[in-house]
Amino acid sequence: MKRFLFWPAALLPILPLAAQIPDQAAIERAIEQAQSQVDQLDLGSLQFQLNGIMAFAPQDDRVREAADRAREAADRAREAQERIRERLDRVRETDDRNSELYRQGTSAIDDRRYDRAVDRFDRVIDSKSPRADGAYYWKAYALNKLGKRDDALAALAEIPKQFPQSRWINDAKALQVEIQQASGAGASPESQSNEDLKLLAINALINSDADRALPLLEKVLNDPKNNLGLKARALFVLAQIRSDKARDIVEQYAKSGSNPDLQARAVTYLGAFRTNDSRQALSDIYSANNDPTVRRAVLRAMMIGRDAAHLAAVAKSESNVDLRREAIRDLGMVHASAELAQLYSSETNPDLKATIIEAIWLSRDTDKLIEIARNEKDATLRGGAIQRLGMIRDPKSADALAALYSAETDKGVKMQLVAALAQTGACKPLVAAVREEKDPGLKAEGVRRLGQMRNCKEATDYLMELISK
Repeated sequence: MKRFLFWPAALLPILPLAAQIPDQAAIERAIEQAQSQVDQLDLGSLQFQLNGIMAFAPQDDRVREAADRAREAADRAREAQERIRERLDRVRETDDRNSELYRQGTSAIDDRRYDRAVDRFDRVIDSKSPRADGAYYWKAYALNKLGKRDDALAALAEIPKQFPQSRWINDAKALQVEIQQASGAGASPESQSNEDLKLLAINALINSDADRALPLLEKVLNDPKNNLGLKARALFVLAQIRSDKARDIVEQYAKSGSNPDLQARAVTYLGAFRTNDSRQALSDIYSANNDPTVRRAVLRAMMIGRDAAHLAAVAKSESNVDLRREAIRDLGMVHASAELAQLYSSETNPDLKATIIEAIWLSRDTDKLIEIARNEKDATLRGGAIQRLGMIRDPKSADALAALYSAETDKGVKMQLVAALAQTGACKPLVAAVREEKDPGLKAEGVRRLGQMRNCKEATDYLMELISK
């Protein structure tokens, strides 16, 4: 009995995990730890043993008391399990929201919309995101561009104070020196800086003498006194040069960049080369790096490089469910339907199977969706395949849905088929299905859907037929 009574207490300490997370990797570790303990909570086994206790001596007071305690323990365990799942969902949602704000901030800097950038990075900082150290840096960078040097220096000072182990400290020091040296220049925020002119000159040089531009770009990247804005633009220019030497430099930064943002950019650019060497390099980077931010950048780069083989390997073997889900979606984006079909047949996680269905729809593999809708035993997954078929407006999808409807016996699934047929615009098959339907609820739903369809003579004729009866 003690085993059951102590389970909820063992799980409850995990609940506040979101309040004390120092970095992105810690988020992932905490989520995996909590999810593992939730999965180990075998309430079905508990109920089975509880029934056995009562069957052993149902009239014995001690047995009844023990059974009552076990039921209370089971109730507490279920409540703890549900609270953990809710907290994990909130952690993931917050992390996704902050990642999107951070991305918007860096994009605003690339577009020279510095006020917008400051707003986005302030929101990342206020939420105590694991990426707050990077947000402080880019906020300072944007403030400096706006001519607010004192505010920029104050933002930079927060990085070593709040994050003494941060990978951003050296870059923050370099930007601090740059701002302090320029503090007496009195340049207006609108004026073009020397760094912009330098990059424009190098970019122009690429068109006439790319070999000469390469060492200049490498020098910009390696100079610790240069700020990250300059380095990021230099890296972008470098990635436009289609040569082995340029790819080697980008790969070097993708593998060992001292700054996480610069490394993530290099990873993304590496995917654009679309060579066997760059694809293998990305796979090696993924295997060697446990930082989820870098791993997500690698997955995006694999998608950009249309590397279905390595994406499928991640989707199959990655222990982090969120990263597996991202790899599956990327497979859909590169239309890797064969790889997705293999994954679906071997996957056991229902949530991931639902993601695979979505990815198969993205790949436009109608045949595979039809196969799932016809053969899948899980009603929820079948419904997902049916819904996606309804979003493919072609005769093949409509014919398959009509055939599924005529063979289906589950009312809930048939209701989904009616909605999917209507969504495809398959007026004639829907009229035929509704005409033959005997269930009043299904028939009424079919009539309602037909009434919403436009420019369909068969639907109008059938509705008039019903009215005249």
